[in-house]
Amino acid sequence: MHRVVILSLAEGCEGPRTPVLSCRDALRAAGCEVELVTARSDAEIDAALADGEARTVVAAVSDGQVRAVVRRLMRKHSPAPSKRPDDLPADRTVPDLPAVGILPVAIEPPDLASRLGLPRAPEEVAAAVAGGFVRRVDLLRNDGGSLTLDGSLLGGADEAGRAVPFHASINVDDAVLTDGREALLAAVVANADGYATFDGLPLVVEPSPFDGKLNVAVALAVKTRKRVEVEVRRASGRAVAVTPRSEGLPFLDDGVAGTLNRKRTWWMERAAWGVFAPK
Repeated sequence: MHRVVILSLAEGCEGPRTPVLSCRDALRAAGCEVELVTARSDAEIDAALADGEARTVVAAVSDGQVRAVVRRLMRKHSPAPSKRPDDLPADRTVPDLPAVGILPVAIEPPDLASRLGLPRAPEEVAAAVAGGFVRRVDLLRNDGGSLTLDGSLLGGADEAGRAVPFHASINVDDAVLTDGREALLAAVVANADGYATFDGLPLVVEPSPFDGKLNVAVALAVKTRKRVEVEVRRASGRAVAVTPRSEGLPFLDDGVAGTLNRKRTWWMERAAWGVFAPK
């Protein structure tokens, strides 16, 4: 009999919701022991993840909530540099993280679950978790101490919705995508396709969270003889460094807003986390 924790985060949670209860009932019908947990802090997320034998289902109202749980898993399982396991692949800094189930709650596609091809109905999520088949997925780690599951969109907009130009140098592996002297309209660091387009403009092309590489694109206005056109530059690789030329560069990372004030580097952690999925 498997023990399963259905974990809800307090933000957006006002008590057990119908999808959570339906998933619980389906898991119990499959012979699982189920506990419902609501976490209001990182410490409470850690406590919910403490039982290494239990399978975790994240009842998520946003992609950022899935990221929050995987981030705590990464902190729990990441070895110190001096204690790096001998069997850890050369292109990884973390071992395989435990798999999680994703139960979308009050969120419509496209979201992380749909981008990963995962079921949405509570009964189907329960069947995947009880079945135990794990699909390994890439993630992006960064030197700010966090991670990205889907992608990060850099740049802001004014009250009219127009892109506000910014300056940043962006290097992908050894390639210079922009040296910081050009005004950018947007930039994206992508693992999946959540930020594949910006204001209808294709940025990255078919990024995959299963191919072991990150995709990066920048959009900038270029003057021609007759008009101003938008140029998109693209690159892919293992790591990207973004250095804003001024403080306060706004960004969205897995749907969570923030500001970038100094250089940040993202790098690929191939197949580092996993999701329970149908075979």
